[in-house]
Amino acid sequence: MQLPIIVIIALMLFILTPCANAGDPGKSVYTQRCMICHGPGGDGKGRVTALPRVAKFGKLFTILPRDFTTGSFKFRTTPTGCLPTDNDLLITIERGIQKAYMPSNAGLTQKELKAVVEYIKTFSSAWQDKPNETVCKPIIVKIPSYVGTHESIAKGEDLWKRKKCWECHGQDGRGDGPKADDLRDNGDNPILAYDFTSCVSKATFSPEKAYLAYTTGLNGTGMPSYQDTLNEHERWHLVSYTMKLMGKLRSIGK
Repeated sequence: MQLPIIVIIALMLFILTPCANAGDPGKSVYTQRCMICHGPGGDGKGRVTALPRVAKFGKLFTILPRDFTTGSFKFRTTPTGCLPTDNDLLITIERGIQKAYMPSNAGLTQKELKAVVEYIKTFSSAWQDKPNETVCKPIIVKIPSYVGTHESIAKGEDLWKRKKCWECHGQDGRGDGPKADDLRDNGDNPILAYDFTSCVSKATFSPEKAYLAYTTGLNGTGMPSYQDTLNEHERWHLVSYTMKLMGKLRSIGK
């Protein structure tokens, strides 16, 4: 995917940003690589306040930088309502989020990555109230052998209809359901329902990550957790069906 010119300019700006805060390695990395979009206060109000727009339903949807002050993060291995683990944040920073135009930081050392994770956590008071480690322990994911089978896909399709996933994501998973044109995040910003047929996901797709999305939900959005309403097997059946929608069955040899 080619980067829009506004993102290229942003990347050039943070590369040219003078190295500051040498006494605080996390702040130094943040200043050089993150502040351009996320802002000096971590509130998403950097010099690049509005990243590329997507046209859909006759509207323009703007991709906004994450506001760290809310303490709300989509991509986690922890249950709904919980903060991400340090490793969750580290992986996101290291790999980047291609669909959201967040570049990879794979060139940073593990020491630098851990330092910037700690610095990002200073932006929200949510980190000061340490979560209950029993409730918010990472969810262990192991893909069952039946995922991607015809039987599992059929059960997943039935669940897709019964749980009304189609209301946002559409009957065919194109993100064009009857409620899709009026979705908003917790900050009242318009957002798009995910188009499974695009085959591109923000968190780098795998069956395990799809299962986590169904299990944890995506904090700050309308995507709920199904941990309490669907059992483990049912969530995996949903994974099977969404993998079919994405054309990803071959990735697990099905």
